[in-house]
Amino acid sequence: MNKLALYCRMGFEREMAAEITDKSAEKGVFGFARVIENSGYVIFECYQADEADYLARELDFQQLIFARQMLVVSDLLTDLPQQDRITPIVQQYQQIADKIDLKQSTELLVETADTNEAKELLGFCRKFTVPLRQALKKQGWLSAPNYAKCGLFLHLFFLRNNACYVGYSYNHNHSAHLMGIQRLKFPADAPSRSTLKLEEAILTFIPRQKEAEWLNENQYAVDLGACPGGWTYQLVKRGLFVYAVDHGKMAASLHETGRIEHCAEDGFKFQPPKRQKIDWLVCDMVEKPSRIAELMTKWLLNGWCHSMIFNLKLPMKKRYAEVQQCLQYIADKLTQRGLAFQLKAKHLYHDREEITVYLRLL
Repeated sequence: MNKLALYCRMGFEREMAAEITDKSAEKGVFGFARVIENSGYVIFECYQADEADYLARELDFQQLIFARQMLVVSDLLTDLPQQDRITPIVQQYQQIADKIDLKQSTELLVETADTNEAKELLGFCRKFTVPLRQALKKQGWLSAPNYAKCGLFLHLFFLRNNACYVGYSYNHNHSAHLMGIQRLKFPADAPSRSTLKLEEAILTFIPRQKEAEWLNENQYAVDLGACPGGWTYQLVKRGLFVYAVDHGKMAASLHETGRIEHCAEDGFKFQPPKRQKIDWLVCDMVEKPSRIAELMTKWLLNGWCHSMIFNLKLPMKKRYAEVQQCLQYIADKLTQRGLAFQLKAKHLYHDREEITVYLRLL
């Protein structure tokens, strides 16, 4: 198995291909990406045997912006017999069992790409999971405890009901969600659906054991471009007091909490109240990504906050290059000032033509 499959948002296959080519080269691994427009995935084929496994272990999945999932896969199995799809799949796993300890596998995910066409296969994938899991367990696989950090997930990635990639991912370096998608329920009392973007960002970037410590009623936040309050809602729900900056109206339900102050100002001109320590800055303003990057950097260099989550709206062309340029600008400015920081970015499921960035001073 010398291929990686990387799931991504439909329409972002070229960005995913550019990113995996860059990041693998940094690890000394070279190959080529097979791209099918609007397919929702990329296949990266390494030139040398076993290098896909090396990347799956050593290329930090959390540092990949456009990847929803990363797994090592076989060649595409085609023409699977309708009466017995399981046998060829088990045989494919048996071929790698001498190199990869499949007894360390903990879970099975039977998946497809996140496209309208592929999603028609989801019903089939759900039904197929049960008999396949039973067959794999008979081989002594899928029996390791779930908390095993050295363990594996086994994946079936179906393109059609008779064609799939057989693969695996490492528990310490993947997404644990089916299809790499963290599905969230829209809160009935939230002012807008954009609230799901910040909720997913918090769940993605902030360690679960740190959330109550980093986001609580003793902290203050600023939400730039807050109207009608989708992002403010997530902060208020966690007890923070929020300065909501926007010329538009905020949802009445947020005012009723007593945990916001509406500042009808331009987000680019707003400055935090003097003698008030701000912990968090969040921003979902629609503006050129370079301008947002400059504004976020200004807040940190001025000492106005120490943690932030913000979105960069992407242009129609050269999206990967624009992302790299913005993140490099931020990193360079903070490094020049001698500031230590943690910087992560992800194209979240609830994002569209944008990525979400998490930045925290250490």
